[in-house]
Amino acid sequence: MNAERALDGFLAALSAERNASRHTLDAYRRDIRDFLRVLATRRRPLDVARADDVVAWMERQRRAGRKPATIARRLAALRGLYAHLVREGAVVDNPTEHLEQPRRARPLPRTLSREAVAALVEAPDVGTPLGVRDRALLELLYACGLRATEALTLRLTDVNGRAGYVQCSGKGRKERLVPVGGEALAWLERYVDGVRPRLAAARGAPSSPLLFVGPRGRPLTRQSLWQIVLRAARRAGLRQRVSPHTLRHCFASHLLEGGADLRAVQTMLGHADIATTQIYTHLPSAAIRRMYDRFHPRA
Repeated sequence: MNAERALDGFLAALSAERNASRHTLDAYRRDIRDFLRVLATRRRPLDVARADDVVAWMERQRRAGRKPATIARRLAALRGLYAHLVREGAVVDNPTEHLEQPRRARPLPRTLSREAVAALVEAPDVGTPLGVRDRALLELLYACGLRATEALTLRLTDVNGRAGYVQCSGKGRKERLVPVGGEALAWLERYVDGVRPRLAAARGAPSSPLLFVGPRGRPLTRQSLWQIVLRAARRAGLRQRVSPHTLRHCFASHLLEGGADLRAVQTMLGHADIATTQIYTHLPSAAIRRMYDRFHPRA
């Protein structure tokens, strides 16, 4: 079997059937080629590889200091390849079939109190055009729990102020509708009506359909978004480590603290697996503390 040809076929199928992104395909190619190098040292073709070959590959990664999460991701890529080859009839035995996934420690996400989030999103100087833009962006991140890329790729037409929702494209290019609150909508309206036209009309600015643009009408970069969040955190006097994703974590944890349904939060976050959303149920919350103080006999 020609291993490179088999790999190309698998990635083509992944792209067609699951609409996998170029980033995902490139990562899978790197991961599987690393396994092929191990097979070459053991003089074993891809179609007759055994479980001990896969174990040796994983052990080599552990010795190289790879984290369990990285090894698990690479094993998932290899599992996908062999599942594809079995379906195609190219191999009979799947050497990854009975291997256990490396155990991954899942750190609890960093969140802020409601008061700290309010200070953060209200920190930009709204006496300036860019301050209005930053306020609208921060309000939207917290109101909808968007990922950084989702916020940066929003188009003007993705915001439906009358209905009160935004339409965003998440991982795997899956579209979803997320409710957006009145405070965020008010700042979005102020930005779109009064600030964005001036930014978009800058001399030599290319026409952009994106919602958030920079001083010269160009799309905001991830680096720019990070700077906006960090600048707001400094102005708010926050000492905690804050990132754009922190507002997504706060969105989820504050909703659940308030009694929101876990499935509803999963849908709004765009999580494919509810287990990903459940990590927020392990966060210490003020509601849990109040319940403990009220009912524990020795509280």
